[in-house]
Amino acid sequence: MNKVLTFPDSQAHPLSIRAKALVFNDPVSLDILNTTELIAPSDATVLIIGDTGTGKELIARHVHNQSGRSGPFVAVNCGAFSENLIEAELFGHEAGAFTGAQGQRQGWFEAAQHGTLFLDEIGDLPLPMQVKLLRVLQERQVVRLGSRRPIDIDVRLVAATNVDLVSAVEAGHFRADLYYRLNIATINLPPLRERPGDIIPLARHFVDSYRAKLHLGPIEFSSNARQALISYGWAGNIRELENVIHYALIVCRDGVIRSADLRIKERVPVLNSSRPASVVEEDDGCRLSKALKDMFDENRDNLFEQVEETLVRQAFEHCDNNQVRTARLLGISRNILRAQLKRFGLLASGKSDVPDGVDEEATVLRLPENEAVAYPG
Repeated sequence: MNKVLTFPDSQAHPLSIRAKALVFNDPVSLDILNTTELIAPSDATVLIIGDTGTGKELIARHVHNQSGRSGPFVAVNCGAFSENLIEAELFGHEAGAFTGAQGQRQGWFEAAQHGTLFLDEIGDLPLPMQVKLLRVLQERQVVRLGSRRPIDIDVRLVAATNVDLVSAVEAGHFRADLYYRLNIATINLPPLRERPGDIIPLARHFVDSYRAKLHLGPIEFSSNARQALISYGWAGNIRELENVIHYALIVCRDGVIRSADLRIKERVPVLNSSRPASVVEEDDGCRLSKALKDMFDENRDNLFEQVEETLVRQAFEHCDNNQVRTARLLGISRNILRAQLKRFGLLASGKSDVPDGVDEEATVLRLPENEAVAYPG
């Protein structure tokens, strides 16, 4: 039986983009599991690197469960809070520390005392907060907003990111000293397409998860369906696979999921492309180079600013004016993006810094086994 990792509340967030299950059947996954369980008993800071939907939080929870720490597992999404809010969320505040701070409140570091604090999307942390986080990691103390009294903490930090932090450091968007402080024990979680041996076991897991809800009997995969699942690119990783299986269970007949039930033909595959990825990247680079050369030949004024504005404007429109997604797409922090948006007249100076779709107060969900999650709600 393959080892399966799931959330204790896996059905509580049906619209979440998080991967809700991990199996370890592929040799690559087995190596990841072995590395995770070797790292877990130590107190070393862990950095998990992987695309969205690959299961980073599940790995973080497994690190905590195997660590032997007596405190809770607390998960915080760094991209869910505005720059003005995140310091109070992480470090807490005293009454009257800022407008609206009517009472004393502990931060997430204190909430995770003797346990594990999982900082997801660490690459979205604003630069000023990176300095403060580094100091907390070095001194093992937090100071609440509005207070001068340091509070000792015993917290194991696990961070995760889907961006290349080395490139972010080179671009000046992430502090090198914080990167080196986080990059002690690194777990690289590859996309699902690079773990093909996990695809069918995961598909069977999701069949079992949804079958009872849909009042279905035993379900099998046809050979064509299995081949289609393995050969597809899964750009959306495990969450996309879950959605495909859910739909297939709704439309399949006679207890058999066929390739036609998977609804993946109209999706854009990553694998089985008629051209190698290197050729596609080369063609993209050639088109960009040609467009720039044409503009050079035209001797345009303020060319750099025009290119910069076009890039920001098109990315913002592509992401439906969502700041968090746009910053992630461009590989820059949200505060840098906001400055650019205001500079090009795409964001009014008085507009709230809170990301689109995120409430100013995050919902805290208390989970079984002393777990807590801070995500927008």
